[in-house]
Amino acid sequence: VQLQASGGGLVQAGGSLRLSCTASGDTSSTYTMSWFRQAPGKERELVAARDWSGGSTTYANSVKGRFTISRDNTAKAVYLQMNSLKPEDTAVYYCAATTRRYNTGSRYNPKLYDYWGQGTQVTVSS
Repeated sequence: VQLQASGGGLVQAGGSLRLSCTASGDTSSTYTMSWFRQAPGKERELVAARDWSGGSTTYANSVKGRFTISRDNTAKAVYLQMNSLKPEDTAVYYCAATTRRYNTGSRYNPKLYDYWGQGTQVTVSS
């Protein structure tokens, strides 16, 4: 499975961006699709996650109410709509996928993810 992330860029505080992650290959083996981010000098952290089958979503507290993760199973794509962006949202954003089903708490652990996209830079100016 290959993941391709896109949609990053430079935006002013309060603005919006939409990230896309397109999967190729045998995606039938994947279960959860997630977005992580990593700022300079910080650990990689979960932003949002949801299952291909729909339903269960997980968000970091810092983005709840501002970010929305969605999927398009036909297109094998996952999206992250980011609104009301803040300078602290500045980071490289990565999409990732698991091949096993984990409980909600485990979704936050990047070590449990099997596939990663290349990352896309999001910069929010104040």
